[in-house]
Amino acid sequence: MLTPLALGVAQLAGAQTEPAASVAAEGPALREVRINTTAEKDVGFAPAQAETAGKAPMRLLETPQSISVVTREQMESRQSATLQQALQTVAGVSPVNFGRRGFDDINIRGFRSTESILIDGLVQSPGMWTRLVPYGYERFEVLKGASSILYGQVQPGGLVNAVSKRPKREAMSEVSVEAGSFGLKTLSADLNRPLSESGKSAFRVNAYTSDTDDPVDSVWRKDQWLAPSLSLDLGPSTDLVLFATYSRSRWMRLQGISPYGTLLPNRNGKLPLTMFAGEPSFGSYDVKQVTLGYALEHQFNPNLVLRQNVRYEEETGEGRFVANQALQANQRLQNRSATLQKLNYDILATDTSLLAKFEALGLAHRLVAGLDARSGTSRQASFTCSIGALDLFNPVYGVPVTCPATAGTNAPSKLSVAGLYLQDQVKFGGGWTALLGLRHETSRNEIDDLVRGTRIVQKDKATTGSAGLVYEFTPGWSAYGSYSESFLPVSGQTFAGAPFDPETGKQWEGGLKYEKPGGGLTGSMALFDLKRRNVTTADPLNTGFSVQTGEQRSRGLELEVGADVAAGVKLTASYTYTNAKVTRDNNASIVGKPAILTPRHVAALWATWRLPELQRVTLGLGGRYVSEQVGALPFTLPSYFVADASLTYTADNWRLTAGVKNLFNKAYYDGAVNANVVSPAAPRNFIVSATYFF
Repeated sequence: MLTPLALGVAQLAGAQTEPAASVAAEGPALREVRINTTAEKDVGFAPAQAETAGKAPMRLLETPQSISVVTREQMESRQSATLQQALQTVAGVSPVNFGRRGFDDINIRGFRSTESILIDGLVQSPGMWTRLVPYGYERFEVLKGASSILYGQVQPGGLVNAVSKRPKREAMSEVSVEAGSFGLKTLSADLNRPLSESGKSAFRVNAYTSDTDDPVDSVWRKDQWLAPSLSLDLGPSTDLVLFATYSRSRWMRLQGISPYGTLLPNRNGKLPLTMFAGEPSFGSYDVKQVTLGYALEHQFNPNLVLRQNVRYEEETGEGRFVANQALQANQRLQNRSATLQKLNYDILATDTSLLAKFEALGLAHRLVAGLDARSGTSRQASFTCSIGALDLFNPVYGVPVTCPATAGTNAPSKLSVAGLYLQDQVKFGGGWTALLGLRHETSRNEIDDLVRGTRIVQKDKATTGSAGLVYEFTPGWSAYGSYSESFLPVSGQTFAGAPFDPETGKQWEGGLKYEKPGGGLTGSMALFDLKRRNVTTADPLNTGFSVQTGEQRSRGLELEVGADVAAGVKLTASYTYTNAKVTRDNNASIVGKPAILTPRHVAALWATWRLPELQRVTLGLGGRYVSEQVGALPFTLPSYFVADASLTYTADNWRLTAGVKNLFNKAYYDGAVNANVVSPAAPRNFIVSATYFF
């Protein structure tokens, strides 16, 4: 129902005579209506603005909440192949890993944020079965802490917004090939061509295909990804971009290995970290995803812009994996379970907003007001299959797996969500800026449990707010404080049949930010106190049911710096202290324990240096330190330091990069699924990439 509005606005383009270029480009002014121009934000290691906190470009110095930006240049210099790798230098993002299982596992400020990964400001399907391909995105923006005002149902730790590549005015093309350890082979291409003299009409297509094995036996992954987009010239005041994506991913899921014989002693000896505890003959994951959509902007005048983003997404496929259960008493035979999953998701997500700049009562305002709505269906059937135990010290594969004829869980659902939001950036003068936000959202989720023969209609609503104040006390330096909220509906019912209330997040944050006048150097310090409430815990009176009496709390400090300095040096560095723990739970044994496996201390650095005597040669070097990770498990993940390095030669129309990850071949564990599984990290591996520009 939103489409006619978009078409009506597009028809106004012919009556609009004021050129978009008259819009100011600095401070709180509205940006020129050019969806197809983002390159200036995607280079360097010290970006000074982001869009996610305000749904419009906003100086980081004037944003009263912690936000980090990973640019295209940073991703390329580090040869980032996954979202996890791209975010390794971002303060507050935990380097958690659940066994290279094939998804984007992300934790922010001590809490899971995997389901809060947005693309161009719009949520994805609830399945999240396909991981992002960093090659297809200009940058990643990480908004930390409770952030439901502009985006609705998100997890309390924060969200990641992936900004897609879009058509540009200038012609450009590149083709890249990669080869590396464990049989890695990658081919990618990025082609952009203007279709009109002005360049407003342009076509761009990104393509990516990858095939790789893994350090662990029998594990592999194959990806294909295609993303065409087309910008249309509807006049000087209107931009319209049509886009689509297609992806197919196939992979053998890797959970990890038993802690007994790796981290903990095993009476039978040590286990090789390359051993696969699954069953290759059972099969793999095979998931396809298709999206279609458009992004529209129309400028009524230099102070008023209407925007509408629409994306339809469909995800289908099948997943097969084998998981470890408890180790038998002889510490040799590993009990296992097998799961077959059949999935089909679709979602239509829309966001329509007005961005206005005006003055009132002597104050300068930049106001964004809008409606976002989405609807979709989720169909996932899971079959719990039987499989024999594995002899960890003499593994034999090819054993039979028996699956039942009917699914153990099969509860299709239909979700409808609508949210009204309002956020105002107010400039008082004298360096003072306030950011105030309010949101009201309603949702309806119809769940048909085909196994139990029951139907549940769950209705939720929530009103959330945020407020922040920034004071730029001297040019380039600002201090800020803020309060923000989040909410996330929880499926299910209590023993009495009452639906669960949404989980809520509440955060207080304060800090300092720095931006060197003229650019090239940014820095930030943030202190935060974040609470997650209405967490479901086991019902002590009714076995098999839950109550919402749980609470978790995360407090911490984050330091971050980005620099593009003289002498050809660029760097990004961060330090994170996180104290995340369970503060209330019906299970008294975990109260006071870390909420998840979250390291207290994480430090990261990545720097590049263009040699002064050899201007075409750039050296890259960096590393990450992660302190021990303690949780409510029978083991602790030890601390570790891992280093990466690269060497790049740049010619007039080609670039060659040789990189090595885990330079010193450190053996370490970067995650754990549960008490039965730990996740060994990848050993030293090499990547050589060549890019030709034309």
